[in-house]
Amino acid sequence: MSTVARRRTGIASSAQALADRAGAAMRSWPWWAQVSAIYISARLVSACIFMAAALHQGPNPWFPAKPDYWNFINIWDARWYGEVIANGYPSVLPTDASGTVQENAWAFYPLFPALAGGLGRLTGLGPAASLTIIAMLAGWGAALLVYTLFRHKAPHAAALWGVAFFATFPVSAVLQVPYAEPLSLLLLAGALLLVVRRQYLWAVPVVVLLCLSRPVGVPFALMLGLVIVFRFLQRFPLSGGLRGAGSRVDAGEAHSIRDLISLAVLTAVAGVSALAWPAAAWAATGDFQAYTKTETAWRGHDLVPFKPWFDAGVDLFGPVLGLLAPFVFVALFGLMLFLPPVVRLGVELRLWCACYMGYLVAFLHPQTSTFRMLLPLFPLALGAVLLSRSRAYRGTVVTMFLLLQIVWIVWLWAWAQLPGGGDYPP
Repeated sequence: MSTVARRRTGIASSAQALADRAGAAMRSWPWWAQVSAIYISARLVSACIFMAAALHQGPNPWFPAKPDYWNFINIWDARWYGEVIANGYPSVLPTDASGTVQENAWAFYPLFPALAGGLGRLTGLGPAASLTIIAMLAGWGAALLVYTLFRHKAPHAAALWGVAFFATFPVSAVLQVPYAEPLSLLLLAGALLLVVRRQYLWAVPVVVLLCLSRPVGVPFALMLGLVIVFRFLQRFPLSGGLRGAGSRVDAGEAHSIRDLISLAVLTAVAGVSALAWPAAAWAATGDFQAYTKTETAWRGHDLVPFKPWFDAGVDLFGPVLGLLAPFVFVALFGLMLFLPPVVRLGVELRLWCACYMGYLVAFLHPQTSTFRMLLPLFPLALGAVLLSRSRAYRGTVVTMFLLLQIVWIVWLWAWAQLPGGGDYPP
C-alpha cells in the first residue's frame, strides 16, 4: 500500500472513530436532547444551503440581489402572512375587470399569523421576525412530537432515524421559514399522538387548532370517521366467525363504549372545524364560495375534483398514458400502505396517510408546491426506516434527502423569472 493510500485510510479510520465516539456520547443523552440534536443539525445544514443559494439570487420581486439569510427566507407565502398581520383579511374579494376573484389573503389560514401577531405585540418585533420565531419553535416541537408518536410503533433507535428522515426530507427546509407548515405539523403530530393513545377528548382542542392552521381538516375528519367504523366493527363483529377471530383483539385492543363515544365526539368536532375557515370567509365577505374562489385564483380555473391530475398526466405522458397515470399512482400508493414496514404503523397512521393522499388527489392542483404538501405524510418516514435495519441504507437515505434539499432550494425557493413571467412556487 502506498504512503498516500495509508494516509487516506488513516484519516478515514480516525473520522469513523470520531463519529463512533460522538454517537456513543449522544446515546447517553435523554431522548429529547437526542431528537433536538438531530433536528437542529438538520436545520443548520438547511440554513447553509439557503445562505449559499442567496449568494446566487439575482433580481427578484422582494429585495436586491444577494440578500442575507433572513430576507431570503421571508419571501413567497411568508409575505402573505405578513400582509394578514398588517392588514387582516379583506371584507370584499378583489376581482379583475371580468369579475374573477384575484389572489388574496383568504387562502392563508389564521392561526399562524394570529400567533405571530400576538408575539409581535408582546415583544415589539416586526411580522417577519415574529413569523420566523413561531415557525422555528413549532418545527422543533413537531420533531419532539414526531419522535414520541414513532415510539408507540418502534424502538428508540428506529424512532430517532424516523426523526432524521423527517428532519432532512427534501422539502424539510420549509420547517425554518415563515410558512404555516411547521405549526400545522406540530398540531398534526400532537393530534395523531392523542388519537393513537385513545385520548380522544384531549385531542378536541388540538384538532380545532389544527383545522385553523392549514387545510387538513377534511382528510383528518375522514380518517377519524374510518377509524370509528374500524373500531366499531372490532368491538361488535358482524358475525360469530369474526368475533372468534377478533377475540384476542377484544381482550387487549378493542374500544370500550366510552372510547367509541369519545371518538365520535372528536370526529364531529373535526368535521365542523374543517368547515370553519371557509365559513368565516363566507361570513366576512358575503360570498358563499369566497374561500374556494380564492384558492383557485392561483390555478386560473375553477375547482373540478380529480381533473387537474388527469390534465397533468396528459401534459407529462401524452393522451393515453396520461389518463392512466393517476390510476397507476393511486394503485401504487395503496399497495405501499400494505407493505409490512408500513403495516407496522398501525391503523390510525395508515388511514391518515390514505385519507390525506386521497384529499390531495381529489382537490389539489399538481404543481411544484405539491412537494411541500407531502410533508403531512411524515408517518411514512418511520415505514421507510423499518424497511431495513442497515445503517448504510438509512445513512444513504439521509444523504440523498440532504442533496435533494439543495435541488429544492435552488430550483424552487430561489427566484428565477420564467420566459413567460413569474416563477415556479416552492
